[in-house]
Amino acid sequence: FNKCPNVVLAKHLVTRDDRATNISKDGRFSGCTIWFTGLSGAGKSALAFALEKRLIAMGINAYSLDGDNIRLGLNKDLKFSNKDRAENIRRIAEVAKLFADSGLVTLTSFISPFENERRFARELHAKCGLPFFEVYLSTPLEVCEARDTKQLYARARRGEIPDFTGISSPYEPPINPEVSLNTAEISLEECVERLIRVNICELYVPEPEKKALLEESRAYPQLEITKIDLQWIQILAEGWASPLRGFMRETEYLQVLFFGGLVEGIIKVSYLLFYLGRGMYSNLPIPIVLPVSEEDKNRLSTDVKHITLTYRQKVMAVLQNIEFYPHRKEERCNRIFGICDRGHPTIDQIMSTGDWLVGGDLKVFEKVVWNDGLDQFRLSPLLLREKFKELEADCVFAFQLRNPIHNGHALLMQETHRRLKEERGFNHPLLLLHPLGGWTKPDDVPLNIRIRQHQACLQDGILDPKSTLLAIFPSPMIYAGPREVQWHARCRQVAGVQFYIVGRDPAGLPHPSRPGVDLYDPTHGAKVCL
Repeated sequence: FNKCPNVVLAKHLVTRDDRATNISKDGRFSGCTIWFTGLSGAGKSALAFALEKRLIAMGINAYSLDGDNIRLGLNKDLKFSNKDRAENIRRIAEVAKLFADSGLVTLTSFISPFENERRFARELHAKCGLPFFEVYLSTPLEVCEARDTKQLYARARRGEIPDFTGISSPYEPPINPEVSLNTAEISLEECVERLIRVNICELYVPEPEKKALLEESRAYPQLEITKIDLQWIQILAEGWASPLRGFMRETEYLQVLFFGGLVEGIIKVSYLLFYLGRGMYSNLPIPIVLPVSEEDKNRLSTDVKHITLTYRQKVMAVLQNIEFYPHRKEERCNRIFGICDRGHPTIDQIMSTGDWLVGGDLKVFEKVVWNDGLDQFRLSPLLLREKFKELEADCVFAFQLRNPIHNGHALLMQETHRRLKEERGFNHPLLLLHPLGGWTKPDDVPLNIRIRQHQACLQDGILDPKSTLLAIFPSPMIYAGPREVQWHARCRQVAGVQFYIVGRDPAGLPHPSRPGVDLYDPTHGAKVCL
């Protein structure tokens, strides 16, 4: 395209950060373009509008530029020759760039059949430093033609529409899209979930491989683990820490210790989730590590690549391609808790563990069960997502507890349900009542008593049983204040939860050495939960 010699680019006085301060709830710039491409009938418009609705509900500003809508206005002078199609894409790419520059997540749904035109749109954004995500709807032609909601394929087959993509004009599939979805195999709701969620990485050994690996594991050196180690194995195996695939190796551990997450390149999630997640990393604020003694390290580190993990002499898992590294316990405690005082129960635990850590890829042989009469409440992220669908929830909000429900808790949950219906427009908000089920300090109320109290609250109508799902979150408690709040919230996000309630002084404790002083500011957990 020719550049007019008498036109000079004018620069805004308002920066992207300035715009973000006013339009983003967390003050961070999130402008980008999500470019949906595929045949007519593939589901581009439906998916773009559904994603737009979800993003708005999440508090992320978004706008959908639909192909038909644009041709009814801005591009109504264009027809469907190759030249006009190129101009159609040029114009929409320029408009999308401006929308993205304003801070909006811009969703474009156009057939855009030619690779060079889509490449032009991508390069246009790249020149301005704006992220561009290509989402290819790979739905086969025969499926699109069978749908034919606008009767365009039928008309094209009769020769009434010349140059119709897929019939008399080619479609060039994307070479390397960020995301590829086949709407013939995946529902609209699942497509939206795949675009915005962390993919769940369950770490169970596939059934066809189990017998051989179990036999092979008998030849590996064994490491006996503790009950808390097994609780972390359950967290990893069920996918709560996705995309983590085992106990952290040193590089992963250091990333979490110093930056509160796993930087892209170490562990990769979807491009779109990284960006909309407010940063090019996976939020993982606490280390998930396996401590070992000096004796065990010396026993296991000589010409050993894999080890078998046992609990009470029962084989539970294998840890493959292992790596040992020093357990700098004082540094770990200071960075995670802000202190290193053994009056803090979790710090005391950490300081009592081994001087080495071992990381590696975890493969778990079977579901962890505790046989305490409560295993039916321990639903994995995948099972929770299935339950949400069964209950026809159009949004899910979670409340975490490690003690019985009191009046303040109940009011928070009731008010959140009301706001989601009346102010956010959801029809079926579902409360995930999600008490923590791993280790807690001795003076916390035991899990079985808490579950009975929660059930009584549902039976008495304090919480609506028709819009509440009671389940157990298997993580151990670490009492790390705002940092642990991030951990609890991101785990619920993995399970498909959109909203997370944060109360006063979450995961907090009194200062272990200063009577009358809270270790963490009671308001900070809510302020930093993003």
